[in-house]
Amino acid sequence: MNTPGTPHTPRIEVPFDADHAQQAVEYGYAREWSDGLPLVPVTPALVDRFLATTPRDPAEVIGRMEHLGRSCTVELAAVNAAMAGCAPAHFPVVLAAWDALMLERAARGGAWQSTSGPSPLIVVNGPIRKELGFNSTGGALGPGFRANATVARALGLIVRNAFGLSPHGLEQSTQGVPGRWTLCIGENEEDSPWEPLAASTGLGAPDAVTATLLRTCAYVDNRHTADPEQVLWDLADAMSATGSIIFRHTACALVLGPDHARMLADAGYSRRDVQQWLYEHAGRTVADLRRAGKDGVGEDNGVRYATGTAPDAPGGEEFVRFLSSPESIPVLVAGAHGAAMSMVGRIFGAWSGTAVPIVRSEPDPNPLQEA
Repeated sequence: MNTPGTPHTPRIEVPFDADHAQQAVEYGYAREWSDGLPLVPVTPALVDRFLATTPRDPAEVIGRMEHLGRSCTVELAAVNAAMAGCAPAHFPVVLAAWDALMLERAARGGAWQSTSGPSPLIVVNGPIRKELGFNSTGGALGPGFRANATVARALGLIVRNAFGLSPHGLEQSTQGVPGRWTLCIGENEEDSPWEPLAASTGLGAPDAVTATLLRTCAYVDNRHTADPEQVLWDLADAMSATGSIIFRHTACALVLGPDHARMLADAGYSRRDVQQWLYEHAGRTVADLRRAGKDGVGEDNGVRYATGTAPDAPGGEEFVRFLSSPESIPVLVAGAHGAAMSMVGRIFGAWSGTAVPIVRSEPDPNPLQEA
């Protein structure tokens, strides 16, 4: 650290005992509560402020893992949200995000211990995005915004501390997904040509969370054409990579940049039209799958297996769709104008197609005041 008073370094006045704060941070590390980053020291008074933001009973159980004999209550979730760096006002969003994930069959099963190490994708809709500072435009999937970073991190700490799932222990991810506990975004409703994602699920609540689990993420950078169908072909190609195909059918999430979304809408595509087009065109031929050893048509508990056919065997031009249905593709808009970029995420299992309302006690007039 530069000496206070040197050029470009303002003098830092520390309004607390920094040594005690450091001791609290090391205390969390020593007890293996941390995800690798420093934890915010938590007091009972701070937890009470979190609990005051929701009408839910602190003793309510919000998640169980029967095979581990562990559960998580609202109060325990509040402790982990506080340690993650959330403000109390973020806590109802944490609860809604957790509830949305619990609607995913994979999240209620073995996803948290999967060898894929899937990442939750959390999408926030409604006026609460701006009220609490969720980034939905430039760098929406990147760092730099407290609400996005800490709400996602809170879920990771819940999985770690409430259920005891940590790397090299009960968590069994082989490599994991980059950004596993960071993918929380606000939808860019202002630049979207369609209704908010939560509203498209049939939910009428203005503030809501949609969530799913991702196994992979890939950018689609297409600023090369003004033809919307060519952009759709590019998106479908990203969804058609064979590397993550292990099930007979799969699902993909599509985070459209505003430029791609507007191009498609101006050409007359609704969200449903985009889903239908991608459902029909995302996939590979049997010959393509054969070259990757994934040409099996039989199933073992739903998993595609290779038949052992030689890679150069004749025939095999039959097209195999990868997506289970048009509804299996959540389509949302996030990011900034200017680069015509979008992102495709391979969903772990299947998307529930539902959203969860964010339920709060009376809103705090100063929601992000200091704890």
